[in-house]
Amino acid sequence: MASKLLKMTNISKSFGSNKVLDGIEVEVDRGEVVALLGENGAGKSTLIKILGGIYHADAGSIYIDGEEKKIQSSSDAGKEGIRIIHQEIVLVPDRTIAANVFLGREIKKHGFIDYKLMCEETQKILDDLDIPLNAKQYVSDLPLGMQQLVEIVKAVSADAKIVVMDEPTSSLSHGETETLFGIIERLKEKNVGIIYISHRLDELFRITDRILVVRDGISVGNVQTKMAVKEKLVNMMVGRELTSYYTRNKRALGDVALEVKNLSNKNQGINNVDFYVRYGEVVGFAGLVGAKRTETMKTIFGIYPKDSGEIFCNHKLISIKKPKDAIKNGIIYASEDRKKEGLVLMNDIEFNMGLANLGNYIKFLHVDKKLWSDMIQEYVKKFSIKITSKKQKVGDLSGGNQQKVVLSKWLACKPKVIILDEPTRGIDVGSKSEIYEIIDELARNGCAVIIVSSELPEIINMCNRCYTMCEGRVTGELSEKDFSQEIIMTMATNREDK
Repeated sequence: MASKLLKMTNISKSFGSNKVLDGIEVEVDRGEVVALLGENGAGKSTLIKILGGIYHADAGSIYIDGEEKKIQSSSDAGKEGIRIIHQEIVLVPDRTIAANVFLGREIKKHGFIDYKLMCEETQKILDDLDIPLNAKQYVSDLPLGMQQLVEIVKAVSADAKIVVMDEPTSSLSHGETETLFGIIERLKEKNVGIIYISHRLDELFRITDRILVVRDGISVGNVQTKMAVKEKLVNMMVGRELTSYYTRNKRALGDVALEVKNLSNKNQGINNVDFYVRYGEVVGFAGLVGAKRTETMKTIFGIYPKDSGEIFCNHKLISIKKPKDAIKNGIIYASEDRKKEGLVLMNDIEFNMGLANLGNYIKFLHVDKKLWSDMIQEYVKKFSIKITSKKQKVGDLSGGNQQKVVLSKWLACKPKVIILDEPTRGIDVGSKSEIYEIIDELARNGCAVIIVSSELPEIINMCNRCYTMCEGRVTGELSEKDFSQEIIMTMATNREDK
C-alpha cells in the first residue's frame, strides 16, 4: 500500500505556558483536498506555520511520501514542494505578473534574466488554469481578487506537491471563486495534495474530500465530506450547540435616522445613490465586486469627498467633509479591512479601543485613566473578548476578537448610525454567531445599522430590508418577505437604476 503524500503525527507546540497544539494528526493523500476547520485561535495557523518551516514543533514528526523530513525553514518546505498561500497578499505591486510568479527563482540565460521566457511560461500556466490575465500586466492594475489568483499561480508554478490555501476566497467575487475551484480540480488531476482553510462551510461541502476539525489545539473530528453534517461540524468547532446561528429578533422600527439623496462621486464611480435606514432597522447592501458599495459608504463617512447629493440625519441636512464630521453626527463606519484600516496592529487593546474617542478620555493633557479603563472593561465583558490584558497587542488576537475590538472602538462613540462593511469576513462560525448577536442587540436598542456584505445568507437572515448595487448605482430594494438569493443576484447584476 502506497504511503500518504503528507503525514503529520503528534504535532505539539507551546508558547510559554500556553499550549497551542496538543498531539495533532494530519494526513493528506495525492489528489486529495482536506479542509482544516476550526475557530480562530484553534491552532490552524500554528499548524500550517510548522508545516511551512516558520515555527518548529516541540514534538511530533512530518512525513512526505513516507519519509520523515526535518523542515527547519521556509526554504526546506519549498524544497519539499510545500507551498503556502497566505490570506494576506504579498506580491510586488509595481512588477508584472510574470516577474512576481518567478520572484526569487528567475529564469536566466547566459547570466541574464530571460524575461521573455518567464512571460511565456507564466502565460502557459495562466491559460492552463483558465485565468483571463496577461503575464505582462502589472499587479497594481489588478483588482484584489485577481491578485489573489496570481498568488495561487505563483504557489503552484514551482512543481508544488502540497498546497495550503488559507481563506483563499475571502476577497474573490463569485466568478473568481469559480475560477479558483477550477484550479483546484486541475491540481487534483495532477495529484497535488491540498489543505484548504475556510470558514465558509458551503465551499467545503463542494470542493473537499475530507474535513479535519480542530478545537483548542486538538483534533476533534475527521470526517468524509460526503458524510458530514453542517450542524455537527459547527458543534465540533465551538464545543457547544449553536441553536440559532443568525440572530434576528423582532425590532420596533422608529423614524428615519439617515437618508441619502442623489449621492455622486465621479472619482469613485458613484452615481445618484438614494437610500434610507430607520432607527431599530438593519439594512443590507448586496452586490458583486465593483458594485461600489464600500466607496459609497466611505463617501458618506467623509473619507472620500462627494461631488453632489445630500445627507440627512434625523431629517436635518448635514455637511460631512471628513470622518470627524460624520462621528459628530452620530455616524460611524467599520471598514472591511480591519487590519489596515480598522486597527493599529502593533499597538495594544487599550490604545485601539480609545482611538476613535480620545477627546472623551484626554482633556487639557490630562488622561482620565479610570474612564478609559471602565470603557474597556465594559466592552470586554459585554462582547466576551478573549484577552490576557488591556496591554496585549491587538495584532496577537484572533480575527473574531479583533473584530470585537473594532466594534468596541466605534460603539464607545455612542453612535446612532452604524455602518458595518463585511463585518464577519475571515471570522469563524462561533465568532460570527456572536457578531450577529451584537448586531441584533444594537438594532433592538434603537441604533440604525447598515451591513455591506458579500455573503447573501448574512443579508437574508439579518436584515429588515436590502438594497442592491451594480456599478455605482442602486438597482433594487427588497423587504425581508421578498428576500431570496436568486432575486438579490438578479438585481445585483442589473445595470439599470431601480
